[in-house]
Amino acid sequence: MRGTVDSIYRHPVKGLTPEQMSSVELEAGAYFPGDRDYAIEVGPSGFDPVNPKHISKQRFTVLARFPSLARVKTRLDDAKGTFHLGDAHGFGVEARLDTEDGRGAVERFLQAFLGDDAPGKLRVLESPPGYRFMDHPQGYISVMNLASVREVARAIGQPVDPLRFRANVYVDGLKPWAEDEWVVNQKLALGGAELTLFKPIVRCVATHVNLETGERDIDMVGQLREHFGRDTLGTYFSISQGGRVAVGDAIEA
Repeated sequence: MRGTVDSIYRHPVKGLTPEQMSSVELEAGAYFPGDRDYAIEVGPSGFDPVNPKHISKQRFTVLARFPSLARVKTRLDDAKGTFHLGDAHGFGVEARLDTEDGRGAVERFLQAFLGDDAPGKLRVLESPPGYRFMDHPQGYISVMNLASVREVARAIGQPVDPLRFRANVYVDGLKPWAEDEWVVNQKLALGGAELTLFKPIVRCVATHVNLETGERDIDMVGQLREHFGRDTLGTYFSISQGGRVAVGDAIEA
């Protein structure tokens, strides 16, 4: 079973804009580089950077809780170390996430954007070494089969933006639902790296959100259940062998 890497994405801040990459260097036993390094808590989340434990995404600014966040477009400039936020009106902020002043600017921008929808004070959190703000503590890297996404779009009769699923690697050239033939602990060759399958990804209401309008316009979980008898789409893997992965590379199970 062989396909190709169509696109690669990271999500520097949990819940905010995906950023496309042409290639990535994966490290065995590590998380996807630059992915969910930061999260923004809504009121005290209980996160302890000295003793970090997995915390529900509902404690953070995520699309599942605040769909309007999709209208905020963000970008992390690695060269400058600055984080950019902007809304549809052109108002924006450029700040560093590694300084107190910079984090404060981001917090104020999003607090004003969300207004009364945010019931608590926003605070930017940075992940300590060996930890990421993932939906699942063992979701080191996520892979999405684009043929399966197209099959969902066909079944529901409307286009589906694959970025709704916030994966790291989107692959093409496989048949729809080819991932259902993969089993736990199966190895997957991805470019110069090797992945080990952990589990299918259970989808949530974040996938209901239109990434341009910030409105919930597709009951994605309901549609998956109605048409396919499932609530999973996409797969979590761990990185068993490091290596470079680039757009156009082969994927083989």
